[in-house]
Amino acid sequence: MKLRALAPALALALTAAVFAPTPAHAERGEVSLVEVLGADGTKLDRNWNDFDIVEKAAFAVLAEKPDSLVGVLATGDVKLTAFVPTDRAFRRLVHDLTGKWVSEKQAFAAVAGLGIPTVEAVLLYHVVPGVPVTYRQAKQADGAKLTTAAGSAIKVNVRKGRVYLVDADKDDLNPRVIFSLRNLNKGNKQIAHGINRVLRPVDL
Repeated sequence: MKLRALAPALALALTAAVFAPTPAHAERGEVSLVEVLGADGTKLDRNWNDFDIVEKAAFAVLAEKPDSLVGVLATGDVKLTAFVPTDRAFRRLVHDLTGKWVSEKQAFAAVAGLGIPTVEAVLLYHVVPGVPVTYRQAKQADGAKLTTAAGSAIKVNVRKGRVYLVDADKDDLNPRVIFSLRNLNKGNKQIAHGINRVLRPVDL
C-alpha cells in the first residue's frame, strides 16, 4: 500500500461545516491519547474491550519509523479525533481475513505481519486532524465526509441514533462507535471514540 504525502494532512480541518471550531477563548487540555488509551498498560490479555493491539501497533510503527505521523497521538498539543478499534475489532478483522478466531497475541501478530507501511497507513486512516469531534456532533453530521491523516476520507452515517463510519471496503459491515467508549479524553485537543471494527482503507 503506497502512502501519500501525509504531513500536509495535519493542517486540514474537518470538511463538514457542522463541526464549528471552538471559540478562541475556550481552552483545551493537552493530555495525549497515548496517555489515556495506555493508562491500563499495553499487555495483551483477555480483555477484548480495550486498545492493547492498536497501542502495540502504533509503538511498532514508531520503533521503525520514529518520524511517522502516528506520533501525533502522543503529542497532546495536536488537535485531532481518533476512531480507535478495540482489541475485539482486530480479532474480527483477522477472522474476516483468515476464518479463524484468535487470541490477542495472535491478532497482533497477524496485524504486524502485514508490514509496517501497511500498519502505518491503517492507523492513520483512523485519525482525523483538526477540531476534535464529540459524539454529539457526529450524531448531527449524517453524510459528512472526514479527511483522514492518510489523505483519504471516511463518511459519517447516522442510523437509528447510532454513529457508523463508512470506509473504503464496500463488501463488509461498517464500524460503529461504541456508545460506552465515546468521548475518550473529552475536553482536550485530542478526543477518541472506540469503534467495534477496523476501518479499511482499501476494499478487501
